[in-house]
Amino acid sequence: MGFGSYIRQLREERGFKLNEFAQKLEISPAYWSRIEREMEKAPKDELIEKASELLGVTADQAFVEAKRLPPDMVEDLQKVVAMYRRKRN
Repeated sequence: MGFGSYIRQLREERGFKLNEFAQKLEISPAYWSRIEREMEKAPKDELIEKASELLGVTADQAFVEAKRLPPDMVEDLQKVVAMYRRKRN
């Protein structure tokens, strides 16, 4: 399942209409519909975080579905890679 399908399933389970949900995210319903239909890639990090909060799921799970690392992990990963490279040399 892709990010859009995952979010759509959660949105429908929680009783949000598409227009209402998009309004809460402060984006156009047409754009969010394209995301849910997998016609667009997962949105920017801030929208993933906001959508997961509205739906009552962890942002981590939403980022997994989007096949992306959460922003805080990206910073951690950069540090880990830098440490690895220093030790290796």
